[in-house]
Amino acid sequence: MTLPWLERDTPFPPIESAWGPGSEAPGLLAAGADLSTSRLLDAYKHGIFPWFSHGQPILWWSTDPRMVLKVNEFHLRHSFVRVLRKFDAAADCEVRIDSAFANVIQHCANTPRAGQAGTWIIEDMQHAYLALHTAGHAHSVETWMNGRLVGGLYCVAIGRAVFGESMFTLASDASKIALAALVALCRHHNVHWIDCQQNTRHLASLGAQEIPRKAFATGLLESTAAPSMDWRWNPLYWNALGFRQARPT
Repeated sequence: MTLPWLERDTPFPPIESAWGPGSEAPGLLAAGADLSTSRLLDAYKHGIFPWFSHGQPILWWSTDPRMVLKVNEFHLRHSFVRVLRKFDAAADCEVRIDSAFANVIQHCANTPRAGQAGTWIIEDMQHAYLALHTAGHAHSVETWMNGRLVGGLYCVAIGRAVFGESMFTLASDASKIALAALVALCRHHNVHWIDCQQNTRHLASLGAQEIPRKAFATGLLESTAAPSMDWRWNPLYWNALGFRQARPT
């Protein structure tokens, strides 16, 4: 199959033209172009994301089906509820948002995905998402203990659409705590799902599921056009997960 090559001013091809099941790379849509903020925003609005390694050109993907975590179906195991309650009650533990974005993406780059020897978050990708963060469209959710960053994730956000990118952990359950905080934040702001891009056993265990790409793209039309949510953390947002009683401000 011939892969479309994009110049800097070439628009993306229709997502329906991405390589399908049975091909060498299902979901692969195009190659080339750049990682400018405008290009990335256009990609995410249409359900497209970059994913490539050292020595490869920029590769653009639109997978079908699409893995999403519907925030109202997030699985809270009893053992993890105990972890969250302990974290919530500890004076030296806190969630922060966007206080250390560069550190979070660097930690994620240093944590290869399962089954991969290296990282896809190469230096060019880090610079691109740092620029996206400066533009207000990329955010980090961070787990802090004893004044130390021990876990977190970063994501892209356009309107009420949230696209999960990567996470890391340096302490037991620290990345799960950050994800739970993101889910609580999304529930509070009526965000319906978090894009997970591709199916993994870990994501499925947390409640993520596959939906048709067409349904995902249709949902993006409404969610990306909605007003942006407030990316500030309040511990009261834990109430949205239902594991603790509401407390007065």
